[in-house]
Amino acid sequence: MSSVDTSIPDEIAAVTESEEDERLSKDVIFELLKNRRRREVLAYLLDADGTVTLGELAEQIAAWENDTSVNALSSDQRKRVYVALYQTHLPKMDDAGIVEYDQDRGLITLSDNADLLMMYLDTDSHQQDRWDRWYAALSVFGGAVLATVVLGIPPLSAVPAVAIAGVIVLAFAVLSAVHVYRNRRRQRDVDGKLSRIN
Repeated sequence: MSSVDTSIPDEIAAVTESEEDERLSKDVIFELLKNRRRREVLAYLLDADGTVTLGELAEQIAAWENDTSVNALSSDQRKRVYVALYQTHLPKMDDAGIVEYDQDRGLITLSDNADLLMMYLDTDSHQQDRWDRWYAALSVFGGAVLATVVLGIPPLSAVPAVAIAGVIVLAFAVLSAVHVYRNRRRQRDVDGKLSRIN
């Protein structure tokens, strides 16, 4: 019997291991998201758009929880949130690759895997899909321009109504093409994120 080399080359093994490191199971994702403080950490870091300190993060979350301003917080309110973040929430999020948490320096940054959780959150920071407004605006504008031409109101009365109607139809075609393109791109992004979930 001849022996066949079935070992995986080092380059491929390295890629496979790095892909596995980027994946999260649904259980881990939902475990992280089930706690309100961890969701608030994500919301704060998303708005901060960079590295934050544990102190400022704890103060803001304590303010949200107590429905007050950061300046009106008591030291007990600050400390309770600070300790919970320091000992429990941030280490768990760091282990999952959601944040980069330097416990010694007290610095927190969103990590690459954070986008896997963001798609489950309802945050004001995410852009809403409001194509209905674009279509409605184009309909109203196109209708008004066409009515101006049909009624013979200058300066558009000299332009044939068929030409104006053609421009309006072309505008709808362009808007529809952009809409389809954006939806397909967003779907590819979502599919890419979902492929990283076990």
